[in-house]
Amino acid sequence: MGASLKGWLHGVIAAFQFLSRLPLPITIPYNNDVFRRSVPFYPLVGVIVAFILTLCSIVLRDVLPLLPFVIIILVIWTVLTGGLHLDGLMDTADGILSHRPREQMLEIMKDSRVGAMGVIVCVLHLMMKAALLATLLPLGWEITCAALVLSLCWSRCFMAIAMKGWPYARKESGLGSYFQGTPILYVWLTIGLAICLSAGLLCIMGNTFMNDGWYPFLVIPASILIVGWAIAAYLNHKLGGLTGDTYGALIELLEVAGLFTAIIVFQY
Repeated sequence: MGASLKGWLHGVIAAFQFLSRLPLPITIPYNNDVFRRSVPFYPLVGVIVAFILTLCSIVLRDVLPLLPFVIIILVIWTVLTGGLHLDGLMDTADGILSHRPREQMLEIMKDSRVGAMGVIVCVLHLMMKAALLATLLPLGWEITCAALVLSLCWSRCFMAIAMKGWPYARKESGLGSYFQGTPILYVWLTIGLAICLSAGLLCIMGNTFMNDGWYPFLVIPASILIVGWAIAAYLNHKLGGLTGDTYGALIELLEVAGLFTAIIVFQY
């Protein structure tokens, strides 16, 4: 029992060390079991990052004009994640947009150098994030918090679904291969935690969203899951599976999908 609990604690630490740059100076044994046990806690990492961003927005909202305010929040967001997911997005864009045969796409994605397509997609992606934040932040910290929490929570939840739902594309081992063989129970635990975190947010902020009801807390996750399924299916078609880079790309693209849906739901 003690060894099992220790293994899950290692999983929590690994989730934060892998998906964020939050200071957790704790040394743990990294192996396939620890990587797999970290999966159910990915939504929790997203929620913590979202709360930090919300806190920063509350502190800075009355100090700076809107555009510098947005850029600083975006910089903090990137620092908190270490740019890991952006790196995956750029590598995936370089590969997919090269329009080469499948094996060559995978080789391009493996190259540590970033190509023109990766840079272009990254710049446009960050511009879209900035535009979405510039629309959300004036709506108030409560709506901003809900949008960020749901988007960051469920984008990381879908990463767990993608790990189990589609095969690994590379024949050789890579970062994404460490998660292969993740038990389906861990995926269900991930979904369960994402639901609990979303429900907890609704309970805490129930008065704020009394007029809107609970439907935003259903529509935003649903849109992320639908868009995520479409993107993952497309990448699987192009690459014959998914890789660590595509997992990062999925998180980035689904964060945007979640924020975009939140704007539609809360503003219109």
